[in-house]
Amino acid sequence: MYHLGDVVQMKKPHACGENKWEILRMGADIRIKCLGCGHLIMMPRAEFNKKLKKVLHAANDPVNLKEEHYVPKEIIAVPHFE
Repeated sequence: MYHLGDVVQMKKPHACGENKWEILRMGADIRIKCLGCGHLIMMPRAEFNKKLKKVLHAANDPVNLKEEHYVPKEIIAVPHFE
């Protein structure tokens, strides 16, 4: 079973060569992000279930909190509201 924020492996790799995807949105459609190039894909849940190979890392697993994702935290700009 998969949940929001999990890193999953699909049956076929993305065009960039990476086969790790992060689940960003879940509902009738599922949005996933390639962890190699950052490309976003949205597909119906039935199609996602058919193309899913396995869950690599669970989002709520404390062991996986140190894993590097696509955008490093230092690069993300924090807005300043006054």
